[in-house]
Parts: sequence; structure tokens; C-alpha cells
Amino acid sequence: MAEVINMPRLSDTMEEGTVATWLKQVGDKVEEGDILAEIETDKATMEFESFNEGTLLHIGIQEGETAKVDSLLAIIGEEGEDISDLLNGSSSAKEETKSEENTEDKKEDTEEAESSEELPEGVTVVTMPRLSDTMEEGTVATWLKKVGDEVEEGDILAEIETDKATMEFESFQSGTLLHIGLEEGESAKVDALLAIIGPAGTDVSGVAKNFKVGGSESKSEPKTETKAAPKEEKKEEPKKAEEKSTTASASTADVSSSGGRIFASPLAKKMAEEKGINLSQVKGSGENGRIVKRDIENFTPSQASASVGKFVPTGTEDFDEVPNSNMRKAIAKNLAKSKFTAPHYYLNVEFDMENAIAFRAQYNSLPDTKISYNDMIVKACALALKQHPQVNSQWFDDRMKLNNHVHIGVAVAVPDGLVVPVVKFANEQSLTQIGAAVKEYAGKARNRKLTLDEMEGSTFTISNLGMFGIESFTSIINQPNSAILSVGSIVSKPVVKNGQVVPGNTMKLTMACDHRTVDGATGAQFLQTLKGYIENPVTMLV
Repeated sequence: MAEVINMPRLSDTMEEGTVATWLKQVGDKVEEGDILAEIETDKATMEFESFNEGTLLHIGIQEGETAKVDSLLAIIGEEGEDISDLLNGSSSAKEETKSEENTEDKKEDTEEAESSEELPEGVTVVTMPRLSDTMEEGTVATWLKKVGDEVEEGDILAEIETDKATMEFESFQSGTLLHIGLEEGESAKVDALLAIIGPAGTDVSGVAKNFKVGGSESKSEPKTETKAAPKEEKKEEPKKAEEKSTTASASTADVSSSGGRIFASPLAKKMAEEKGINLSQVKGSGENGRIVKRDIENFTPSQASASVGKFVPTGTEDFDEVPNSNMRKAIAKNLAKSKFTAPHYYLNVEFDMENAIAFRAQYNSLPDTKISYNDMIVKACALALKQHPQVNSQWFDDRMKLNNHVHIGVAVAVPDGLVVPVVKFANEQSLTQIGAAVKEYAGKARNRKLTLDEMEGSTFTISNLGMFGIESFTSIINQPNSAILSVGSIVSKPVVKNGQVVPGNTMKLTMACDHRTVDGATGAQFLQTLKGYIENPVTMLV
């Protein structure tokens, strides 16, 4: 019997998953334990094993697609088995989740479909278009066609004034303009009746009278003097601008330098102004030589227009859109939660690194031994946390958990964001063991091979940007930890020792603490203990 495989919950915070790669295809044999697919969670890309045997009969989520946990991922059964009932059942379940609003929309769509079936043959209803993302209604500024005129596909029907600009509206149909639903100066909502196009002589009075938008009759607002006034002001604006600045307005006004009128659509004027194009040098391809949008788009500036003296922008705005990965969305969600729920405060210190530098050089002189400053900091923090369990704590609404074990999370940057593998029982490990563990985890992190167990359970976190030359910074607490240590770079600079200014090396650290669990004095005492280990690293070996 066929088994439905749903999108698994591969981490405790996972809400949706993305299929990165299918390792089996429809028709392939599947054995229990075979890897079906690699699934990208909010923390890592993980292999998903099959707990069933049989033939892969159906794939519900394609590579690159994202779906909620428990969505239909695949169906496994006997070769040739009929799974139509399972697929139909999945569709039915989806249908049951639709809201009453969707049901109403469907009903309205049906009504509109029925009304469209009643249209005379060849007749098309043209509605008020949505010409901008925020447009809710439009005003007919100018009709360029009249009732009875022939309309070709691509002809400019009208100029529509939106909330952002006055734009040309092209016809997508050919035929005769049989009816105009809005006169010049009238406004109406998007999808209201604008015009009707069809075969010459067709009676469309009934269509115009009974036209509905979303189940209600479309009623355009009557033309009034109040609405006409702004239009008259608008016509005067170019003249006022021309009076104020003859040079600047000459390139876009509807009057040429010779005094003759230049006929151009408002959109063409706007585009010409933005591009610094002198309209007197543009040849119009519209009716009666009118300059329209395509003329501006296709215009090549001549040497004369280039010398007008107006700045002509040459750059092109460009950008790429990258969908947020599950990891990136999880990072955003978790850090926002931490920042706005945990009352952060910050403690800044600067340590003398002379002894640490000498200690590391001596330690690394041993055969097959290599440790980093970060490894030394992990070890020092682990030892200090054992002495200050309050910093190694976690906050809950009804209690505080003081951890006796020390698991240090080490932040690692990856292309999609940040992961935090955990060095467990760090206080019990040697410097070389810590160094090997951190190196292994960093490699796994960059190859997205970390397991959930390797990223869970931290009691304290370290974020080190010193290798990037960052001297100091602050971090957001990695909950449920109570603190995170931000480590800067080692800086060579003059320092004062025994009353003398001498060359030195220092490192700045900033600890962010959750004030619900770590008081200021507690955090300061922890940093004093940490200072002792960092500035005298031989004590870490005792």
C-alpha cells in the first residue's frame, strides 16, 4: 500500500523546508535507509532518509521549491499502484483550508465569467487599468480616440492620470471604439468600465448598462467643475516653469525655441525631462506628429542636443533580488526575538596580549601543534564560566537554569548567514583538542554538513571578527544563552607600563549580557577572571 511522505521537521525551530536536491526520481526503487533528498532547513542542508521501501511514485515538491512542514513531499508504493485517491485527498485538504473570502472571490469570478459569455461576438470590455503598484483609481486626462474611430492594437486610447504620473494607455485590441465609459476629467476605481471595443455598428448599450465590477455595478463619478479646475491648473504649470527658467524648461516644455507648439503626451514629456532630451529635436510618430513614449525610448541624442548644457544622467539603476533562504529567515526571526525580549547591556574591556602572543608562539613550536588565539579564548572562557555559573545560565519565565557543564558556541560565517557549532565540555578539553574541534566544525559549516547535534546545546557564545581587522563590536545574544563575547583584533600600539610609554599589543572584547540573569557586577567579575587567563595563559594549563 502506498505511503505518503510529508515534509519532515528536521529541527526544533523548523517551520518550512526547501528541497535542495532529489537523489531519487519517480520510478526509482527505494530501500529503507536510502537518501531520498537533501532538504534545506532553517539551520542547515540535511539528508532525508526513507523509512519505507518501494517505488517512488510521486514527487510533490520540486527542487528549489519551499513548503511548510507536513506538506506532501513524496509518495512511495508498489510499482504501477494507483495513487489518484491520495493525490485527490491532498488537493481536498488544501481546498478545505481556503477562507470564506476566497470562496467569495471564486463566486465573483464566476459571475464575471457569466457576464463575459453574454457579450456580443468580437466585443471586448476595456477596464480602468492598474498603471502603478499603489494605484487605486485613475482619471481620464485625455481621450485620443473618439466613439466610432478605428483602433489598432498598440494605438494610444487615452492618457490616464494615476497617483504617480499621467501615463499613456495603449489598446491591446483592434476594432471600433463603440463606447466610452468615462469622460475626460472623470475618475473611477481600477477595473471600472473605461471603454468598449468591437465590430462597427454593434449595439453595446446593454453591456455598458449592466457591466459589473466584483458583483456590483460600475458607476463613474460625474464630471464637475471642481474636477475640471485642477486640470486647467495643470496645463498652466509648464508655462510657469518656462517663465522661471528658460534654459532648463526648453528641453521639456511643449513650446519649441522657435515658438511653435510641440505636441507630446504627458508621459513623453516626463520621460524627456528625466533623460534631458530636448523635445524640439524629437520626431513624433503618433497621430499628427505627436511625440509619444516610444519616440523618447528610441531617441538617439544628436551632438546639438548634447551641447544644450543640461546634465544628462548616464548611469542605469540596477539591482538583483535574492529570495531569503530558510537559514536567513531563521536568523532574522531568532535575533529579532533575542534583541527585543532580552534586556541587553554591554561591558567593554581591553586586555594586554603580550604574554598571550609569546605563549602561542611557544606552544605552536611543538611538533604537529597549532592553536589560534580564538582557541585560547574558548578555553579561557570555559574555565572562567565554571567559576561564574550565573554567566553560564539560561532564563525561563518561572526559573533560572545555572548550567554546571560548559558548552561553548563558536559563531562561523557561511554564505547564507551564520551558524554556531558547539564545542561541548570545553573546560575539560585541551587547547589542541579545542583547536581541532573548531577547525572541523568550521569546515563542516562552510560545506553545510553540520548536524543538528553539533549546533545545539550551547551555554555561552563567542563571536570573533578579529581576523577581519575589526577592533571592537557588539553582538546579539544567542538565546537561550545569557551572554555572548565579541572578540576584536590584536592591535599594536603604545601602552603605558610602569609609568613608561612602550610598544604593546592589546585586544578589545565586549560582552553582551541579559540583565535578567547577569547583573553588572557579575559580568564584571567574570571578565576579571577571563583577564587573568588571557593575560597569563600558562594558568590555563595548571
